[in-house]
Amino acid sequence: MDSYMRCTIKSFKHDGRLHRMWMDNLLVPESRLVPEHAEASIIVLINEHTPIQEASGKVWTSRVPAVSFFMPGLWFNVVALLEEPGIRYYCNVASPPYLHKDVLTYIDYDLDVIKLADGSVFEVDRDEYEQHKITYRYSRLVTRKVEDGLRMLRDRIACAGAPFNDTIVYAYYNAWKQQHNESNEV
Repeated sequence: MDSYMRCTIKSFKHDGRLHRMWMDNLLVPESRLVPEHAEASIIVLINEHTPIQEASGKVWTSRVPAVSFFMPGLWFNVVALLEEPGIRYYCNVASPPYLHKDVLTYIDYDLDVIKLADGSVFEVDRDEYEQHKITYRYSRLVTRKVEDGLRMLRDRIACAGAPFNDTIVYAYYNAWKQQHNESNEV
């Protein structure tokens, strides 16, 4: 049985400054990925009550379990938050992920899309993106990649493309939780 590997997620700003770190995540082994995710080389991470460190050094703990999806080559990532009313998908428009050993990194470009459990979808932080576009002097290429990433993300949400499938999200979380509980009983 393949085991889950501990992994840290590090988010940076365009100028290379650390934005945020999720300290304790578990990488779903490739053998446990659903075929569609394995074929697309999607990186899936699970966390529950993980410490999160902000750039300021402040540390807080996540309140709800999360299953995160990072798609190589795509300019967005998706965090499925398992909340009481259902899954809330928090989507970051960001550079493609880079996974090296036990650290996954990406650049956060501020634009976010939230899909609530009731199906409603909201874009947030456009003002922050516009300000940082000036502050960090995003090139035309970066600006185009960000806008293309946002468009592709919205298209995936609209057609319920990967990873927007509640059943699969719960399956990843429950499989990890079951193994975690069994290993704690030993």
